Amino acid sequence: MKPFTYERVTSPAEAAAAVARHPGAKFIAGGTNLLDLMKLQIEAPTHLVDVNGLAVDKIEATPEGGLRIGALVRNTDLAADPRVRRDHAVLSRALLSGASGQLRNKATTAGNLLQRTRCAYFYDTDQPCNKRLPGSGCSAIGGITRQHAVIGASHACIATHPSDMAVAMRVLDASIETVRPDGARRVIPIADFYRLPGDTPHIETALAQDELITSVTLPKPAGGTHIYRKVRDRASYAFALVSVAAIVQRDGSGRVALGGVAHKPWRMEAAEAAMPRGAPAVMAQLLAGAQPTDDNAFKLLLAERSLAAALLQART
Repeated sequence: MKPFTYERVTSPAEAAAAVARHPGAKFIAGGTNLLDLMKLQIEAPTHLVDVNGLAVDKIEATPEGGLRIGALVRNTDLAADPRVRRDHAVLSRALLSGASGQLRNKATTAGNLLQRTRCAYFYDTDQPCNKRLPGSGCSAIGGITRQHAVIGASHACIATHPSDMAVAMRVLDASIETVRPDGARRVIPIADFYRLPGDTPHIETALAQDELITSVTLPKPAGGTHIYRKVRDRASYAFALVSVAAIVQRDGSGRVALGGVAHKPWRMEAAEAAMPRGAPAVMAQLLAGAQPTDDNAFKLLLAERSLAAALLQART
């Protein structure tokens, strides 16, 4: 781990200003991803700004009937909140399918959204990786790609996004609230938050370097049956080969987002009109244009069958 300086802050704007003052600075809260990356020297921040003392660790009702989830709410607490379990159950189920109990006790809402890919080539500093070192190349292309993206990838990166929570947030139409060093705030719909890799896979979100997430807002409950299905190599503590977050209404309509298939949670609202016609009709649109490799072509059928199982579960 390379040397770095450290400071604690007492307000969100102060935290953003501290990062702005130090080129190469990073925010740190739970540290469940950042510290691992620092030990491997994949991340080498010159300065850490500890945001754990900020008063953004509550879950509160909004006037619109939704929930505002503070950036520092721990994954365990969010999954266990009675309002989340009752009204946004897909989120609770997604959280409980991720990581381990110990990690969920430490990991935060904002940190979960911002965790970086678990691509093996990204973690291997002996291998070229455009996400780790822009312009160096992508070792995954032509390599072992079983875990990698089947859609939305580029010539520069075929990694997938690892977060289960983000997939549920996408199907719930969450919004991310942020603050800048001057105190200016903005709201970013989660549909616009994550970027596809294109030529710049190292730029993963719409956030500025000195912009701090303060909360995530869920709209009023969507109703229906909430299902999160995660297919993985182990029953626990493994990332998704394919995951499906679905909200199914009584008339068969609904919403669906996929994890494990793209650089970001994958949802196309236009495809959801086909929900009453079944999983094949939805996937024909949702995964149109997919470009799998020989190693991961199975994900297309796996996604279709996972959605079919979710729809069957919703009817029973």
